[in-house]
Amino acid sequence: MEGSACSHIRGADLCRVYKKAGYHGLFITDHFYYGNTAVPRTLPWDEWVHRFCLGYHNAREAGRKLGLDVFFGWESSYYGIDFLIYGLDETWLLAHPQVVDWSVEEQFYEIDRAGGLVVQAHPFREAPYLPRVQLYPDYVHAIEGINTGNAQAVFNRRAVAFARQHQLPITGGSDTHDKHLSGGGMLFFSPIRGGQDFVRAMRERRKALILKAETL
Repeated sequence: MEGSACSHIRGADLCRVYKKAGYHGLFITDHFYYGNTAVPRTLPWDEWVHRFCLGYHNAREAGRKLGLDVFFGWESSYYGIDFLIYGLDETWLLAHPQVVDWSVEEQFYEIDRAGGLVVQAHPFREAPYLPRVQLYPDYVHAIEGINTGNAQAVFNRRAVAFARQHQLPITGGSDTHDKHLSGGGMLFFSPIRGGQDFVRAMRERRKALILKAETL
């Protein structure tokens, strides 16, 4: 709730739900500047970033007490087209206010140069708030093949097929917005110790199981 206007749970409470469900860790990827952010865009950049990261910090502190790893990311939006960014941090955001005005192409090149990872989120999702399906295989490192927040399984099947067609790594996510988990995520055969570790795992195409909701 601290960072995303469409969320119904605070970062610390989210951690308790995931810990109870048996997860070892999670990424907080709130809606970024031009997405459904809960942080007023009228704020100065430094204050906006600090407010945006508050949910992550609250979740990380709760995770530390619970024994749950919590990592930082964000979900950037381009007229309804969403990208998950991994491997960079609050300090990087503070030093790059221009990030909000990058094109899809610029975002990829700059995030790549900084050592981060760009993943197109739920690329085939159909919903009233999404104007159309747009695909960017040349400007992402991976595709979110399984999103257990999708309303129909066919959206995931299309995403997996698209990733395979373009020989891109596949990620899995839960798209959690409240206390009701939809399942989902990734199960690696060795622990993920941080955002950069996840980036390396995806770039090296380490084996991982993509978790699905039972309904899919």
